[in-house]
Amino acid sequence: MTAMIALQKVSLSYKGAGAAAVQNLDLDIPAKTFFVLIGESGCGKTTTLHLINRLLEPDQGRVLVEGIDVRTVDPVTLRRGMGFIFQAIGLFPHLTVAENIGITPKLLGWAPGRITARVDELLDLVRLEPATYRDRRPAALSGGQRQRVGLARALAAEPRVMLMDEPFGALDPLTRDDLAAEYRTIHETLGLTTVLVTHDMTEALLLADEIAVMRAGGIVQTGTPRTLLDAPADDFVRTLIETPKRRARLLAEATGLGPPA
Repeated sequence: MTAMIALQKVSLSYKGAGAAAVQNLDLDIPAKTFFVLIGESGCGKTTTLHLINRLLEPDQGRVLVEGIDVRTVDPVTLRRGMGFIFQAIGLFPHLTVAENIGITPKLLGWAPGRITARVDELLDLVRLEPATYRDRRPAALSGGQRQRVGLARALAAEPRVMLMDEPFGALDPLTRDDLAAEYRTIHETLGLTTVLVTHDMTEALLLADEIAVMRAGGIVQTGTPRTLLDAPADDFVRTLIETPKRRARLLAEATGLGPPA
């Protein structure tokens, strides 16, 4: 399968930091794959995500998107061709839902009629009735609704790559699970290449085609959810895998649906 995104011997150190944020990182992300980066806080997950869209530049190595070194592409142009959604969402409070979603197409010079049609198409896709939500402002939305608008905005310019940094972390559990499952369907429907950063192994196992476990700026193990479950590479990966199992045992005990562990 062709790599949509490739990191080749990539290293980056932050000024004044004692250790590299990422070091000698090699990573291939195939086209149309739902790829999850997981690990402890500070392991380099978000740094890796930001290297892909040139929010950060590597000290060494290359980042390729569709075989093109991203350093040869204007960073603004590169980012406008990728969707990016994160936990804080970042909707513009003075703009309506439609204006928030349409901001990148407008910057790209799309005709107003095309933008309007795209906004309504995306609101339908994220299950927000266009006639009801198009003219609302972010303050009038729930957290889940704002995140849906953020997702629609990230998809507005028809990207082939979606970068997601803990996008569901601030939501309540039910909304989080529903929106994550809906995004997985959108990913498949649109044929996207998705890179999701999370610290939640349950989320990773449920959503991912492939998972890369990171630690101290490097990759500990890469594989499918089944590979990680059946053959964790070391005790660190094994501990991460055990987390959802412990949650399931605790839930069973609390609800009386299973015996104590």
